[in-house]
Amino acid sequence: MSGATALVVGGGGFLGRAVVGELVRAGDRVVVPRVPWNDTEAAAAVLREAVTGLQAGDTPWRLVWCAGSGIVATGEQAFTAESTILERVLDPAGATPDAPGAVFFASSAGGVYAGASGAPFDEDTDPLPLAPYGRSRLAAEARFRDFAEATGTPLLVGRISNLYGPGANLRKPQGLVSQLALAHLERRPSSIYVPMDTTRDYLYIDDAAAMVAEGLAVVADHAVGPTTTKIFASQHGRTITEVVEAVSAAFGEPLDVREGHDPAATSHGRDLRFRSCVMTALDDRTHVPFELGVRRTVDAIRGSRPTDQETA
Repeated sequence: MSGATALVVGGGGFLGRAVVGELVRAGDRVVVPRVPWNDTEAAAAVLREAVTGLQAGDTPWRLVWCAGSGIVATGEQAFTAESTILERVLDPAGATPDAPGAVFFASSAGGVYAGASGAPFDEDTDPLPLAPYGRSRLAAEARFRDFAEATGTPLLVGRISNLYGPGANLRKPQGLVSQLALAHLERRPSSIYVPMDTTRDYLYIDDAAAMVAEGLAVVADHAVGPTTTKIFASQHGRTITEVVEAVSAAFGEPLDVREGHDPAATSHGRDLRFRSCVMTALDDRTHVPFELGVRRTVDAIRGSRPTDQETA
């Protein structure tokens, strides 16, 4: 048990909620700030005050940033507010923490390596984003890196592969497993905008959260860095065809999947398999088997949907 105080920004989101649970189990005192994200100035003020207060304490501290703007298809302008918030919150001027700390930033492996070639990609692969989303992740990584170097705080940048599992935000048009399941339950077809052999790495949400919590403890205890960049992935690629088959098996019936068209499809990498050569002890674990993770996801979405009688 670390006994640290952890400020989890984005603690109400998909990854953030799971990380909060892991940190609580590790013995941390977890704080999830209520942030008015629709008001950039107010959000920056709330977070700046929270981070300043965190660093001013006399116990070890953790800043865990799981919040993020947009998805692969999001345009450039949407990331302006996030950039402004990070600039205000991570201003190292005058930052002199009274106790040892550590920082985690959740970035996107798929976003930053979308245009790279020679999969599987690792931490030595040069990032090559194809869309504003990936470029914004690299810019945010740089902002956190500058903060870490200026304050002497160890930082873990987690470039995370495709997360899936119960609890994803179904209102966001992302997360293939969840969106396939939701469409099937709503009795509508699923449109696929990229070739069916498009390959991704799917990491179950609980596995990801456990790796984040463990990785944060490692960099805090050993002060490796100041910045360590690691790919968080299952290190097993699956095609869209394989994902559709797994979701279909979970339902016990075929899905209605159709070819669609979307201009944003060109921003998606064709083969996004990953391996990690950094902090490899974090990868030495038994991941939730993909088929089991898919069944859990389907069951959770099915359980959250009203029955036919309830909607009649």
